[in-house]
Amino acid sequence: MERRKFLKGAALVGGAATASTLAAPAIAQSTREMVIVSTWPRDFPGLGISAQRLAARITELSEGRITTQYFAAGERVGAFDVFDDVASGNSQAYIGADYYWIGKHPAFAYFTSVPFGMTSPEWNAWIKFKGGQALWDELSGEFGLKALPCGGTGTQMGGWFNKEINSPEDLKGLKMRIPGLGGTVMTKLGVSTVSLPGGQIYENLVSGAIEATEWVGPYNDYFMKFYEAAKYYYSAGMHEPGGGLALGMNKSWWEGLTDIEKAIITAASNEELAAQHEEASANNGEYLNRLVKDHGVVVKSFNDDVWDAFGGAAKEVFEETRNHSALATKIDDDFQAKLREIGGFRKIAEIEFSNQRNRVLGM
Repeated sequence: MERRKFLKGAALVGGAATASTLAAPAIAQSTREMVIVSTWPRDFPGLGISAQRLAARITELSEGRITTQYFAAGERVGAFDVFDDVASGNSQAYIGADYYWIGKHPAFAYFTSVPFGMTSPEWNAWIKFKGGQALWDELSGEFGLKALPCGGTGTQMGGWFNKEINSPEDLKGLKMRIPGLGGTVMTKLGVSTVSLPGGQIYENLVSGAIEATEWVGPYNDYFMKFYEAAKYYYSAGMHEPGGGLALGMNKSWWEGLTDIEKAIITAASNEELAAQHEEASANNGEYLNRLVKDHGVVVKSFNDDVWDAFGGAAKEVFEETRNHSALATKIDDDFQAKLREIGGFRKIAEIEFSNQRNRVLGM
């Protein structure tokens, strides 16, 4: 009797061992490869480092279930080729700014930043809690993509100029790097605009191919050395009140993920969405001081006449964007309504407090 019990137990142990042995290859086969291409150069201060951090974090959070391979701009495809590369399924995801794709559909601009639009906290609120993500899904889905927010720059500076801008007339004929609908606004004011990848801006500014450029803010801009060719640094910009970044994924690939895999990627994206904005906020003041004290940068503000010209041109741009399609109108309607709802409260709370705090403390 005891011998029979022993043999039965041994059979159970042996069966468990066999099951364990068989399970190992199955687990290994469940590992997913996620090739991520980026619009930023490798080790690019701010934006590029953020993208690399996100790619590494997805693998870390998944405990290797999702193995990411990250390719910076030009390492696999060009910076502005990542959209088509991912939509085709050649790569699984891109990290970049979706307003680069307004040539595909102008409404993509709303999912990075638009003139006189939402700041980063406002945009995050819209995307995550007020229907913005559903609209983004609808737009991206038309191109075989699924996008998630994965970064935010905060309110960007107005740009670097090699001359002062004292009136709208000073903009006419200026050659400037500025993408998105902000670039369209500047075009209406007589600016000759181009949309260059970040890694190509410095050489074009130094050579004189462009006379002005916008980028991000002091923390990111400091390392670009734009001050070597343009000393006037304007704040703030109408073009990007809060630059949101995208993790754009091939839709079929995304839909083939398990719920836990989707949750891991979403968690990593949300983590970096907060981290990038916080990192910029932590460092912008320090690097602005360095630009002024160490490199003689002159910080200027656009006057009301220039701002009014920006505003008039922006109204034309929004109307043209709405006329593109029913979806563009739907997105603009929702964006503008939520901007007034979310921004209206911030005006009487956070903005009022900030203005009074700065007045009282002499900031």
